[in-house]
Amino acid sequence: MSTLTDLLAEHTKLSGAAVDHLQLVVAEWQLLSDLSFADFLLWVPLDGPGDTFLCVAQARPTTAPTAHPEDVVGSEVQSDEHPQLRRAMDESRICREEDPRWHLGVPVRRETIPVRLGLQVIAVLSRSTNLAVPRVPSPLEISYLGSAADLCQMIADGTFPAPEPSPDVHTSPRVGDGLIRLDPSGAVVFASPNALSAYHRMGHASDLVGVHLAPLTRSLIGDPFDATEVAQRIRQALDGQPSMRMEAESRRGAAVLFRSLPLRPRGQAAGAIVLCRDVTEVRRRDRALMSKDATIREIHHRVKNNLQTVAALLRLQSRRLTNPEAKEALAESVRRVTSIALVHETLSMSVDERVDLDDVVDKVIPMMGDVAVTETQVKVRREGGFGVVSSEIATPLVMVLTELVQNAFEHAYAPGQRGEVVVHSERSAKWLDVTISDDGKGLPPGFSLERTDRLGLQIVRTLVDSELRGSLSLRRRPRGGTEAVLRVPLRGRR
Repeated sequence: MSTLTDLLAEHTKLSGAAVDHLQLVVAEWQLLSDLSFADFLLWVPLDGPGDTFLCVAQARPTTAPTAHPEDVVGSEVQSDEHPQLRRAMDESRICREEDPRWHLGVPVRRETIPVRLGLQVIAVLSRSTNLAVPRVPSPLEISYLGSAADLCQMIADGTFPAPEPSPDVHTSPRVGDGLIRLDPSGAVVFASPNALSAYHRMGHASDLVGVHLAPLTRSLIGDPFDATEVAQRIRQALDGQPSMRMEAESRRGAAVLFRSLPLRPRGQAAGAIVLCRDVTEVRRRDRALMSKDATIREIHHRVKNNLQTVAALLRLQSRRLTNPEAKEALAESVRRVTSIALVHETLSMSVDERVDLDDVVDKVIPMMGDVAVTETQVKVRREGGFGVVSSEIATPLVMVLTELVQNAFEHAYAPGQRGEVVVHSERSAKWLDVTISDDGKGLPPGFSLERTDRLGLQIVRTLVDSELRGSLSLRRRPRGGTEAVLRVPLRGRR
């Protein structure tokens, strides 16, 4: 399905400013739809012969049944099918059908609202109300519809939405979260049950109707700066200035989101609406998760430090030994412990228990290369990308890679021989395929991975089978040397 911008670019010659204004209307119109208990469709006249309008966007209410269960975006209508569209554009006023129409077996009342930018009507909004469900007038419904009527008139006036886009409109409180209607003096004339509950949680025990909201809100918020800022934004809305979303915490620890919108139909001050949402539990969970994440990262940091201490102790022990085999065994243990420590170091800086394996491998490879430089003239090189993997497979995978590279250093080349070990990786949606190849002397006759007595390869086989649930094979290269082929599944892991 084409986006609003695509449809406007393909079918109209609207200016950039007009397109930007329609984007603002669409960004804000869920508020209108919920307040109106109605569907909204955005229509633009098509260029060319005929009097045709194209629907370029659609919004459904969350407060009432939809009047358009079908997708209308991309459909066209002639002005004789929907004459109010042309009337709204020509007369620059809100037009309403006198009698409901039947649409898909549902009675629907339609209204059209011209979308003005400066002195020009650039599009038309149609508001379709599903009349199949009888509604009993209540203070909530009357306040919602009154606020919607004022905002729709402001669209026809060209004063809503505000020219300055609100970057946080999609995360702002919604109508169902809590709505308060203020008169021009700033006194509350209506507060929805959810809005009243939010203020009760902030510490206000009585009703809100008749109370001046700005000073009351200021007295309930704990931080003096936030208290002044929220009160000021409410007053600015009464003066005709829209405000962005703001979050504040009350003296009792309740966290509430606020957003204020002015109501000025036909340029006359009609008060403001304040949307509010109690996010106390959300913020409590956020803080708990942040604390948990910080604790986990600290644990990884301490594990890394402990492993580095173990590696240092093993190095000290190795210096006291004279037996070459014992020194080599301790050196291999130091390498394995250091590889695991590198993974925990990366996890200590991660916020989601995932590891950038390229970063870890790029730290491990120089460590392996240092060993190769002193004993042989072999270089190691990485090709391709490993990407980001879960911590569940990061440690065993790094262990497997280091063991296979070290195995190539030790067994593929004679002392002083030159060569190159290449670590090549390819990643798909389901698999990570890694090949470690060398140009050394190749596998010995009768070699079997299952029957080998080499400790490193036994470790590799155990990790691949039990931890990675993957597959591994060692084979001769056609041009000489050996390659280890590793395949690790990336999906379906627990």
